[in-house]
Amino acid sequence: MIDVRSRRGVLRGIALGAAAYSVPGLFADHLMQTAAMMEGPFYPDKLPLDTDNDLLIINDKATPALGEITYLTGRILSTTGEPIRNAFVEIWQVDANASYLHTKGVNPKGHDGNFQGYGRFLTDSKGQYHFRTIKPVPYTLGGVFRTPHIHYGVSKNGKRIYTTQVHIRGHELNAQDSLLKRIKDPKEMETVLTDFKPLPGSKMGELTASFDIVMGKTLHELEDGRLGIGKPQGGA
Repeated sequence: MIDVRSRRGVLRGIALGAAAYSVPGLFADHLMQTAAMMEGPFYPDKLPLDTDNDLLIINDKATPALGEITYLTGRILSTTGEPIRNAFVEIWQVDANASYLHTKGVNPKGHDGNFQGYGRFLTDSKGQYHFRTIKPVPYTLGGVFRTPHIHYGVSKNGKRIYTTQVHIRGHELNAQDSLLKRIKDPKEMETVLTDFKPLPGSKMGELTASFDIVMGKTLHELEDGRLGIGKPQGGA
C-alpha cells in the first residue's frame, strides 16, 4: 500500500527543489512569454470525484495508475519574474491507454480506471505549483494525431486567463504535430517544451519535469480572492 503522507511529502520536496532552478534568468528585466496554445476539445466533460494534485491515486486507492511516474512542478510568473500567487492551475492529459477523461476522448483500450486524468492546484506566495502525474503519451483521436503533451489552464479571480500545453523536449514525434508546427519561432517553441529527467535516487524509475508559465502581464487578485474552474473553449 502506498503511504499517502510520504508521497505528498515528496511532492512538496520536489516543488521546493524545483524553485531553485526552474526559471533561468528569473531576475532579468524581461522573461519571454510562454506561447499560448488552445485548450482543445477534451477538457473533462465530467470532473472526477478526486481533483487534487496527485493524478496517480484516486481517493487514496491502493492501486496507482499505469505509466511513468512524474513529479511536475513550476511557477506562474509575470514577464518581469513576479510570482503570481493564488493562481488556479489545472492540468489534464490522456492516461497510459491514450484516453482522456472525456466521453469523446476514449481510445479502444478504454480508460485506466486508476488515473485521475485531471488535477488542480492553487499557487503559493512564490507562484509555485506541483503535481504528481505520468509522463504523457501520444495519441490519435478522431483522426487527429498529437505528440505527448499535458494541457494547462490558469484561472484568476474566477476567469480563465491562459491556456497552454507542455511537450517533451526532443521527442521524435514533435515534428509531426500539427499544433506545434504552428509555432515558427524556435525561441517561442522552447517555451512549451521541457525535459522529463530521472528523479535522483528513485528506485522506481520516477521522473521530474519543471515547466514555468510566464504570463503576458502582471495580474492582481481581487480582495476576496475569487477563483474558478475553467471551461472548454473548443479546438484540437
